[in-house]
Amino acid sequence: MLHVSKIKAITLDLDDTLWPVEPTIVRAEQALADWLAQHAPATSTLLSSSATRSQLRKAVNLAHPEVAHDFSALRRAYLRHALGQAGEDTALAHPAFEVFFAERQRVTLYPDALGALAVLAARFPVLAVSNGNADVHRVGLGAYFVGSVSAQSCGVAKPHIDIFHAAARALRCAPDEVLHVGDDAHLDVVGALDAGMQAAWLNRDAKVWSHSHTPHLTTTDMAQLCAALGLAT
Repeated sequence: MLHVSKIKAITLDLDDTLWPVEPTIVRAEQALADWLAQHAPATSTLLSSSATRSQLRKAVNLAHPEVAHDFSALRRAYLRHALGQAGEDTALAHPAFEVFFAERQRVTLYPDALGALAVLAARFPVLAVSNGNADVHRVGLGAYFVGSVSAQSCGVAKPHIDIFHAAARALRCAPDEVLHVGDDAHLDVVGALDAGMQAAWLNRDAKVWSHSHTPHLTTTDMAQLCAALGLAT
């Protein structure tokens, strides 16, 4: 059961909570492929095979376990590796990544997200907590957030309790004074509960709960979350 009176701040996941991430990544991958076709044709040809792309990603993941939590670092390493394999200038990895990253920030919000976010931000300090590399300012939502904690900045990814505790410290709150909201049952909800936070599961797709931990609240959209907090959208 949600203890609304204890909540002093909100931490909020981004991908698949405020927007669907898959179409965003598909567009970003296509923008990258188009750029490589023009500026690094041999690499473009190499990466035209899905099997090759998968093999290269596995090789990079194995070679760089120290940045397993950092999607941007892994993407740059993957591009450098692909360019090297194709015999092209590995310095092209930087502009190639920037093309991908810029498109990755072009998101399409769920219909309920923006209004609810504005309502939440008017009542609570809201902090983004994400394993991904979306930037709330580049996405256009920076005005609603007091800051962000990411796997990249923290050095660990959800569900590790350290990222949630870092978020609570950034908000100057005890963990049990923070409500974490996210779509992923394990990464968001179980992680937040293990860290001592309250947790709301944003279950847009009618998934079945399969963990021993129980969220304090389950909602189907952000408007329901606001209603549960006594806030009108």
